[in-house]
Amino acid sequence: MNSPLKVLGLVLFGTILTPIIISIISYWGVDIDEKTYENNEKQIINYETVNKNSPEIVVYNHKTDKNENIDIEKYLYGVLAGEMPTNFDIEALKAQAIAARSYVLHKQENGPNNKHEKAVVCTDHTHCQEYKSYEELKEIKGEDWIKNDYEKIKKAVDETKGQVITYDDKVILPLYFSTSSGKTENSEEVFSGETPYLRSVESPYDDESPKYVSQLIINKDDFINKLKNSFDDIIISNVNNDVKILSRSEGGSVNQIKVGNKELKGRDIRSIFNLNSSNFDITMNENEIVFDVKGFGHGVGMSQWGANGMAKEGYLYYEILSHYYTGIKIKDLY
Repeated sequence: MNSPLKVLGLVLFGTILTPIIISIISYWGVDIDEKTYENNEKQIINYETVNKNSPEIVVYNHKTDKNENIDIEKYLYGVLAGEMPTNFDIEALKAQAIAARSYVLHKQENGPNNKHEKAVVCTDHTHCQEYKSYEELKEIKGEDWIKNDYEKIKKAVDETKGQVITYDDKVILPLYFSTSSGKTENSEEVFSGETPYLRSVESPYDDESPKYVSQLIINKDDFINKLKNSFDDIIISNVNNDVKILSRSEGGSVNQIKVGNKELKGRDIRSIFNLNSSNFDITMNENEIVFDVKGFGHGVGMSQWGANGMAKEGYLYYEILSHYYTGIKIKDLY
């Protein structure tokens, strides 16, 4: 007869060993995905590695026709307030702050501009970046906005102090725009030159933008007259047959379009008819022409609404920037 201690030992041994054996059999031949396990928690990168005083820059105020010396970080408060909605996610605002800072320092590194030779940038958004001073914002937006939204803007700028976007160790010219059509554009398909960090990428979150789609309906006679105002020698015999989209860019915008006896650029049509973008389709009705347009802006670089969509999905500011600007690095200058 077995002793009680031996019986108890066998019971305990079986109790402990059985689940282990079952686990081994269950996972036999199954690969463990280490990357999935590692990515359960997002790796946070701290780019704040330098702590120096921020420099002053010379800004030409086109409203007062004067140059002003402004601390670059305070200048960025006014840019962020004008360039991006303050109800956007903080990570999108941080991405915009770094893009705006990079724009200024790129301009500074690459010499004076003919429109403001003694200033790095100006306050005219049609030429440089939108900028409004604290006093202007207080007057336009009110005290409540200053207490809440302005503090959010300051947070986005302060927490990315000195950080810029670089390519080949040089500060880039980070173009940005409001809303893509679902994909951004290659630089050479919109502007004159090919830039390695301004490549066409997917931008899937722009459909939340109020300007994601738009429409223009124009009388056929007005359509012809507007074109003749821009091109004296254009001949359109039958508008229904004389308008044809010939090619599109990688991002979806109209590249070449045949209108009568001319081949035009999609951006020519955008400019003439004041369309929101060059990504459009054309439908001919009995007496009217319908432009169905996707996106808002030139389409090159970072989509602001796309950036906000990424931020809402949990992407951090440096992930957003790395998505929209190909092959870049973020560097802390001060």
